[in-house]
Amino acid sequence: MRKMRGAEESNFYINPADAPTKAGQLAVKRMMDIVGSFAGIVLLAPLLLLVAALIKLESRGPVFFRQIRTGLNDVPFEILKFRSMYTEQCDHSGVAQTTDNDPRITRLGKILRKTNLDEIPQLWNVLIGDMSLVGPRPHVPDMLAAGRNYSDLVQGYEYRHLMRPGLTGLAQARGLRGPTTHRWLAIRRIVCDVEYIRNFSLILDIKIVIRTIISELRGGTGF
Repeated sequence: MRKMRGAEESNFYINPADAPTKAGQLAVKRMMDIVGSFAGIVLLAPLLLLVAALIKLESRGPVFFRQIRTGLNDVPFEILKFRSMYTEQCDHSGVAQTTDNDPRITRLGKILRKTNLDEIPQLWNVLIGDMSLVGPRPHVPDMLAAGRNYSDLVQGYEYRHLMRPGLTGLAQARGLRGPTTHRWLAIRRIVCDVEYIRNFSLILDIKIVIRTIISELRGGTGF
């Protein structure tokens, strides 16, 4: 157990026992994930096919980008995204984080990332149980933040893995997205992740989804 004594310590109190124990709500959450992801894949099928065709037309390489991420209980899984970079410059380790005006990104990739359309294939990850519609965003193993290993920067970082990672989460709904190069912004993301886990409810999930949709309709914040 840890307790926050000052913002500069980047600690916060959490106990593994604080992980969600609302079995009924968790079961409903999983059912919502299955129904929501399946419906999304079916409804967005024409868009998925169009994006896939445009990717193949613009540059050589696979349509999808696959990368290992850390999931529930630290179990690794392979995340699926539309490829937005030139194949020979893709970083499968996730160490070289994407920055604004990154030269590795294709012209189409810039649009996909800005609108977050590159994330749509993760509906498959949700459907098969690797991810949830809502939860902490999945990080690559040994994720870096402000030039340090994220787990070294934030004590209690590991507790964000007490729930399935999500397509969106509390941090993203609050506008905390993009590179993790700024120390305090990186810390705030983890604080949000832990806050979500401690206060999990279906109502909170619905609020996060609504806030995310509103944000995307306003133009999105990805790059």
